[in-house]
Amino acid sequence: MSDRVHRPRKRFGQNFLHNAGIIQRIVRAIDPRAGDQIVEIGPGQGALTGAILEQIDHLHAVELDRDLIPALESEFGTRLDIHSADALKFDFCSLISGDHRLRIIGNLPYNISTPLLFHLMTQRHCIFDMHFMLQKEVVVRMAAGPGSKAYGRLGIMLQYYCRVERLFTVPPGAFRPPPKVDSAIVRLIPHEQPPVTVQDEDDLAQLVTQAFSQRRKTLRNTLKGLLDEAGIRECGIDPGLRPEQLALADFAALADRYTSSKSRN
Repeated sequence: MSDRVHRPRKRFGQNFLHNAGIIQRIVRAIDPRAGDQIVEIGPGQGALTGAILEQIDHLHAVELDRDLIPALESEFGTRLDIHSADALKFDFCSLISGDHRLRIIGNLPYNISTPLLFHLMTQRHCIFDMHFMLQKEVVVRMAAGPGSKAYGRLGIMLQYYCRVERLFTVPPGAFRPPPKVDSAIVRLIPHEQPPVTVQDEDDLAQLVTQAFSQRRKTLRNTLKGLLDEAGIRECGIDPGLRPEQLALADFAALADRYTSSKSRN
């Protein structure tokens, strides 16, 4: 598709991938196989779409920008099943047919990447894996471990739900128009069983969110209203630590303590 067909729209966060070498590298990472149920979020002008359809017979796509749809339909016909919808509200599980879970791919707009990732986590039971292009800084945060400046709510919660693998960096010149930052490809594979167990996932999410709301402060300050110093110590954790010093298992212990304290009140 020519750039004259559609001008990228800032409000949709559109940056269209055009570098053939990068596209083929992404396809190799995804490794599409016959029978895969692949869903592309934001196919744009169809650069990755076409490369995937060289490997499989059919593809689903979720596209918000209706002006892009006629050109996609003309190019790919019935091989591409386009769902004109907002991915942030879309029921991905509704696309499952048969026994295969979904494989979700996409060049995610920077402005909605975090809420979209959390929306997908609510439907992870019907997802086999995900391959996304994201702002590199976001991918670094997703994969960060304790002690890193990038470590926080996003990484902790995604790592609770999925195995997170940073794959490779994509330079701005691979896009039209080029963004002002590097991008990166990440692979997410939902856990069959989470790496830690918690009594209440919502309590874990709430506690982690509050812990990092003032990340320079210590746990005794950031967790006020959820746990007191004694409660933190009973988990074997020093209340004087900062949240970025804790591992996922530590947050799970704190969350369970919080859940238990609510049931007693």
